[in-house]
Amino acid sequence: MIKVENLSYGVPAKELYKDISFTVEAGSHCVLIGSNGTGKSTLVDMIMDTEKYLYDGKIIKAPECRMGYASQFSVRDKNQERTVFEFLAQRFVENQAEIAAVCEEMATAEDMDEVFGRYQALLDLNEAMDGDNYESNIHKQLFVAGMTDLAETQVSQISGGEYKILQIMREMLLAPNLLILDEPDVFLDFGNLNSLCQLINNYKGTILVVTHNRYLLNHCFNKILHLEDTDLQEFEGSYSQYRCAQLSEKLKLKLQNIEEQEEIARTEEMVAILRKRATLMVNPVIGSAVNAKQSQLDRLIARQIKAPFIEVREPQIVLPEVEAAEDAAAEAAEELSAKTILSVDKYQVEFDKELLQDVSFEVMEGEKVAIVGANGTGKTTLIKDILKGGHDAIHIADDVKYACLSQLQGETSDAEKTVYQTMQDAGFGSRTSIAEYLAKYLLPADVLDQKVCSLSGGEQNLLQIAMVAASGAEFLILDEPTSHLDIYAQMALERAIAEYKGTVLMVSHDFYLVANSADYVLLVEDNTVRRIRARNFRKMVYDKYFDQKYLEIDRKKQQLEEDIMLAFKNERYVTVDKLIGQLEELNEK
Repeated sequence: MIKVENLSYGVPAKELYKDISFTVEAGSHCVLIGSNGTGKSTLVDMIMDTEKYLYDGKIIKAPECRMGYASQFSVRDKNQERTVFEFLAQRFVENQAEIAAVCEEMATAEDMDEVFGRYQALLDLNEAMDGDNYESNIHKQLFVAGMTDLAETQVSQISGGEYKILQIMREMLLAPNLLILDEPDVFLDFGNLNSLCQLINNYKGTILVVTHNRYLLNHCFNKILHLEDTDLQEFEGSYSQYRCAQLSEKLKLKLQNIEEQEEIARTEEMVAILRKRATLMVNPVIGSAVNAKQSQLDRLIARQIKAPFIEVREPQIVLPEVEAAEDAAAEAAEELSAKTILSVDKYQVEFDKELLQDVSFEVMEGEKVAIVGANGTGKTTLIKDILKGGHDAIHIADDVKYACLSQLQGETSDAEKTVYQTMQDAGFGSRTSIAEYLAKYLLPADVLDQKVCSLSGGEQNLLQIAMVAASGAEFLILDEPTSHLDIYAQMALERAIAEYKGTVLMVSHDFYLVANSADYVLLVEDNTVRRIRARNFRKMVYDKYFDQKYLEIDRKKQQLEEDIMLAFKNERYVTVDKLIGQLEELNEK
């Protein structure tokens, strides 16, 4: 379907790809993964619009390739009222109307060849889309996604997550030869994520998806394309199998590298001994031996393996230091006089319909609280009202310094500023100190002169996290903080929040973030908010959305991978081999 050969391409700020090659075969379900800022979305755009770019190498598309695409950003047309079914049927209805119009045109056309050519093209398109059966196909897709009851609902009345699923569904119904989805999971709640998983798995055509979502990675794909450091690895199999193969290859290369370095050291020592002898006596035999050993050393150095292409690029996220109680007695005293950081009393919000009513809760000092709920239930509106200030129902303690991370940052005017200007406005120091600081977050020095809006979604989020981490705040308000982040950045943020001594209020659809770092959950449902313990939240998610056994096994896999990387770091290679074996056993369950 798609074949890429020796592709090299870069932008003024950096090189993105260097001689990468891969194929996307007909019928395969491929996922494109990689760290933030490695050029995944650019590569997708190059495949779709090859003529727009100047590059070295080849991008070959099969002549019959007809592509569909759904962006990571969903923009709803609020001026056009229609039902969900009408939204999904629109392109089929339009095509059939065009067929009817061309048929009428044939009766009076002078150039029948031209008109018949258009007629045949429309018929071919209708057949490719299975247009004669579009109504039943729409109902089947709605059933697969668990959205049958929304067929006659107005598009303006559904949530943002549901609308995003509909956009993907509409592209699938058009039956393209290659369907490309760029981060389709961003901001989806648990129910919609399940719907997306079902749609991908039931799709019979070729699909290429960019995602960092662990649940989708583990359930939806049979081919992995891993883009990292201008290189690309291609793997046939599931993501779990790829991770095991990756780690096994790394161990093999590390051990091979150790052997090579030992041999190089022995040869260098022998060359040094022979050179010393050659200086003490004039002997052609010794001179020849020196030259031979030096040649051998040069060959060893030239052919030694490169460092394995699977080093973890994980940002060093350390949230602001907050004073903690010094001993158990102090902690006990603190609990008795716990300080209220945020209080919400009888808050309500409504637009076309009432979203939230009679919402009351408190967030106490040192608590990590997650607001969780379906798309469109008013969570982000609540966060915006907390940050805006002046709301009668909301109060933040006067002496509390707080900082915020917003999912809407990329839409503000500040996004037109350069990274350096943004950091300067926030009170950071010189270019050198800013560059050194951002390097911890895997943002290179050349990013300073780029506009914030030109960064990838993950890079924009890392920049926000870096600014929040340097704020010195004791209360963090985070709206979808893991959105667009790669897997290793997600895990780093989870640990940073769990270790943070201050107070956190976060809105998130990321199960792992909530389950691993929240003390309790504020669940938004039935137009209000109720508090539940983190353990009860996990059980609710298990029962309603996901398989408990899968989530428990996946958490064990994550811990094993962390232990493996630590063992690599400490050069405990026997332990690495043992842990990889345990990981392979988990993959078989």
